[in-house]
Amino acid sequence: MRFVRPSDSTGMHRLVESLHRAQPTYSDVGATLEGVQPEGFHHDRYEVVLGRGSATFHIAVKGLKTWKAHDMPGVRIFPEGREIQIGATVVATLGTPFVALAAPCRIVRVIDDESRWGFAYGTLPGHPEQGEESFVVSISSDGIVRFEIVAFSRPGNALVRLSGPLGRSIQKGGSRGYLQALRRYVEKVQMDR
Repeated sequence: MRFVRPSDSTGMHRLVESLHRAQPTYSDVGATLEGVQPEGFHHDRYEVVLGRGSATFHIAVKGLKTWKAHDMPGVRIFPEGREIQIGATVVATLGTPFVALAAPCRIVRVIDDESRWGFAYGTLPGHPEQGEESFVVSISSDGIVRFEIVAFSRPGNALVRLSGPLGRSIQKGGSRGYLQALRRYVEKVQMDR
């Protein structure tokens, strides 16, 4: 586990660069998008309906591509504006601009077709957890637009393990926050039109 100062952009860029060659801290890379549930992990799935129609789908995809699902109080993604592509390294932080918990991740898969867009990122050394999380926006044949999060995880160190139910509760709250953040973004864009 690592604490950082998000307001120190030079330090944050150094951290991201230092992780360039790091490997994910788990073996089932891509499993969240393949429907595989690796043994020895907690498994979570969350979903929210964002609306109907192709306009809603395209707004939601744009939001997901620009990290709007991670637009929550106390959460930042470094580097800001990082393009979502396989192999990109990001550090999510949770805390204040002066001290925050760092959660280094690597984008391990991207899906892009007519009815689904999304990505999965996996934990890197220094992340408090081990595992993977995917974020997918889809539109069904009847026009319903959904945002789904699938994750598998386990504690990455003794302190997280000792947090037990509290740690799991924080983790689940974060995933629900991602759902709400993207929904807020979609609703705001639609209202501003």
